[in-house]
Amino acid sequence: MHKFDLIVIGAGPAGTTAATIAAKAGRRVALVEKDKPGGTCLNYGCDPTKTLLHTANLLHHAKLAAHYGLEIPQINFNWQKVRQQVVNVQTKMRGGSAGEAFKKFKEQGIEAIKGQAKFISPHAIRVGDETFEGENFIIAVGNKPSVPPIEGLRQAGYITNIEAVSLENLPRRLAIVGGGAIGIEFAQIFERFGVEVTVLEGSPAILETEDQELATRLVELLQKEAITLKTGARLERVEVSKEGKQLQVRLANNHLKGIIVDEIMIAVGRMPALEGLYLEEAGVKYNDKGIEVDANLRTNVPHIWAAGDISGGYQFTHIAEAQGELAAYNVFSNKPKAFDEQAIGWVIFTDPELAHLGKTEEELKKSKVKYRALYQPLKDIARAIIKNETEGMVKLLINPQNQLLGAHILGAEAAEMLAPLLVIMQNGLPLSALESIKFPYPTLAQSLTETAKQAQVE
Repeated sequence: MHKFDLIVIGAGPAGTTAATIAAKAGRRVALVEKDKPGGTCLNYGCDPTKTLLHTANLLHHAKLAAHYGLEIPQINFNWQKVRQQVVNVQTKMRGGSAGEAFKKFKEQGIEAIKGQAKFISPHAIRVGDETFEGENFIIAVGNKPSVPPIEGLRQAGYITNIEAVSLENLPRRLAIVGGGAIGIEFAQIFERFGVEVTVLEGSPAILETEDQELATRLVELLQKEAITLKTGARLERVEVSKEGKQLQVRLANNHLKGIIVDEIMIAVGRMPALEGLYLEEAGVKYNDKGIEVDANLRTNVPHIWAAGDISGGYQFTHIAEAQGELAAYNVFSNKPKAFDEQAIGWVIFTDPELAHLGKTEEELKKSKVKYRALYQPLKDIARAIIKNETEGMVKLLINPQNQLLGAHILGAEAAEMLAPLLVIMQNGLPLSALESIKFPYPTLAQSLTETAKQAQVE
């Protein structure tokens, strides 16, 4: 029997952060991972996806180089080298191969265990033939792609984000089922590499959780790139023929439309990765969104905690890391702290980017909250004009006291522009705190002060 102060299950952002902090505090820690260290983000999600997006954007803008007076005689790409760059980024961020990463955990005083963890009691798990006992546990196993029960889909074959980041060859025609952040980012990646892309979204809107005014404009820009986006479209059946994979799609008008593609990508959402854990043996409650936790990330079993995507809340790497840090603190504290949701932001890394902080206009209207919307088009900002990246705008939503309720930015480098607004919202500062900041000229950040100044105009 191996005994530990803390056993962390899952070596993604939440689990790795928690294990590292606990080990530095002198606790005896075990970290169990059944796949590769780094979790979904490093291996199959954020990092490879953003690497592909960056490369696709370089290719796209090279094709527009004539606008700047640049003459590039031949613009092409080598897909195998593109794939290798993804691997290079992953290896660098992981600190080596998966095996080397496991060795580094041990150098930090963490007992790294490869395999599937299975609870056999509230205080013990089994991995392979070995049993490990923990005084405390943090479960951080993340989630996995959800695949709907579509007739003929499994027989025809499909991919998810897991396979999409490392395709050996590009398909000529691709259907992406799901018009959320994952589907839209991959749509632009593949289109810019020459793939004919059709996105099928069952709801009435693409990116329906985003501010719809800015999301609608992003959709228009994506359509200009020849990405086909269909809303109210439900994939009902898939068949295989010599022409390819034949999709029968029920459209918004209730008509059936046939689409032939070479590959199908499923991006309709994600589900908890709880298989094989046997949480029932530990008495831990869970539902279809994940493990049930309180504000402090504690489960119904006092010595077991959950952090990251599996806790059923925001599914972002930066949130997972923050929750891993909090869980590591709370496990050994007499006064556990609640997870702070004062200011939560995220970004859809298309070109242009769509950044999101706080409430959308649709949410404020639904809640009948009094607000005012302030706008600053990027076409009037010097830096955007210089870079010929004038598409988009800054949109701030404020209450009658000029405090920030929501911020939404569509534009190049929107992710970076979100940073000052996060500081404003996190600290409950009035928007006037932003007005007087003298951002260097010419920068896109100047659009924030220009927007903030409008708060004084009734």
